[in-house]
Amino acid sequence: MKSSSRGANKHQMALSQYVFFLLLVATASVFTRRILAVRRNILLGRDIDRSDRKGERWANMARVALGQSKMVVRPVSGILHIIVYVGFIVINLEMLEIVIDGMFGTHRVFADLLGGSQGLYGLMIGAFEWLALGVLLACVVFLIRRNVLRIARFHSAEMKPWPKSDANIILVTEIVLMSAFLLMNASDGLMHEEFAFALSSSLQPLLAGFSEAGLHLIERGAWWLHIVGVMAFLIYITYSKHFHILLAFPNTWYARLEPMGQMDNMAAVKKEVDLMMDPNVDPYAAPPEGEQAEAPAAFGARDVQDLTWKQLMEAYSCTECGRCTSVCPASLSGKKLSPRKVMMDTRDRLEEVGKAIGKADKAVSKDGAACANWGGDGKSLLGDYISEEELWACTTCQACVEACPLNIEPMGIILDLRRNLIMEDSKAPDPITSMFNNVENNGAPWAFPAADRGKWADSLDSETN
Repeated sequence: MKSSSRGANKHQMALSQYVFFLLLVATASVFTRRILAVRRNILLGRDIDRSDRKGERWANMARVALGQSKMVVRPVSGILHIIVYVGFIVINLEMLEIVIDGMFGTHRVFADLLGGSQGLYGLMIGAFEWLALGVLLACVVFLIRRNVLRIARFHSAEMKPWPKSDANIILVTEIVLMSAFLLMNASDGLMHEEFAFALSSSLQPLLAGFSEAGLHLIERGAWWLHIVGVMAFLIYITYSKHFHILLAFPNTWYARLEPMGQMDNMAAVKKEVDLMMDPNVDPYAAPPEGEQAEAPAAFGARDVQDLTWKQLMEAYSCTECGRCTSVCPASLSGKKLSPRKVMMDTRDRLEEVGKAIGKADKAVSKDGAACANWGGDGKSLLGDYISEEELWACTTCQACVEACPLNIEPMGIILDLRRNLIMEDSKAPDPITSMFNNVENNGAPWAFPAADRGKWADSLDSETN
């Protein structure tokens, strides 16, 4: 009977390893495909060089993404976020042990290597448990803030059912994962005294009535729940606002380093001005033999392909925290603009375009070009997603950029869409049109000629001391 029992256990272990390996391969495959799809979508944007001043970029990434420096501007949410962030990074170090155990049928493979429960291994697992408790409590507080206290920035008009559900799904998942981790350790500690750790041991009275077989079932169930939950989480975040867990680092590395109020010249406009100012250029000259005339570049942006790849990366990096909208003076004064909605709309439109291109890719022959075969869908970011009213409500004050914990720039997208409206469609509100006319006719924004600019001083006392 003992021989038969051992054989059954070996058979179960082999089956468990096989199932684990299949899940691991499937997760890696789906995750990789999704990452490649997001990368393709981001690279639909215009090229821009953000490879300069590397030292400053590394420092910026370390301070903002790794150090969470802009999160703690709001201390409550900032500190709670740091707990979750540190817990997510540190606790998942144990995933290496879980993966090895799952593939090779071992149990706590690092325990002997790191001195067991009385050595470094015990210290590490003990620290992981306290972090897990911190993450669990922080997620509970976040759920209360969102759903009970109903903080205003989590319930703006753009926060439709999916964005609200997305946040709750992640928070509940984190609570389940941390609970599974602690329950796994508690049941394992009852079965194996050498794996009894301080925090999880306090849960053991809840399991005292279970037999060894029952404890083993609980331990294995919690182990599988934890690992399968992490795999599902890994895939889910690539479709979620929580993609910022991965994209925060490249997004802050490639962030603008220029002063916040400095606006870039449009390359297309600068080129036209340079040609106008160069006396050696013949605007009517035919292109050199064998070359085609270069098509005039579009001004500004109408759809996501007209934005830069960095702006598209920012759309995927947005955490939907609403800090930008909560400080936007246009939004606070009741206008339609929400910087968060601008980023969410850009991401949604990019996903729509990406899916259409993906379908076109599958429809063409193997040697055909992928993106060239997509003829568009008659929609655009400007108009179908973001309205002119939203664009002209922006005061370009940069408050949204200053508030963003990941240095995202909604204002950059707003400016590019505005430029397209003005320079391609000749659309602008009446006050701006009047200003343009005054600049053209008078050389200044004011509605009087240059010769009259000093008349404001005529009534002043002419005597000076």
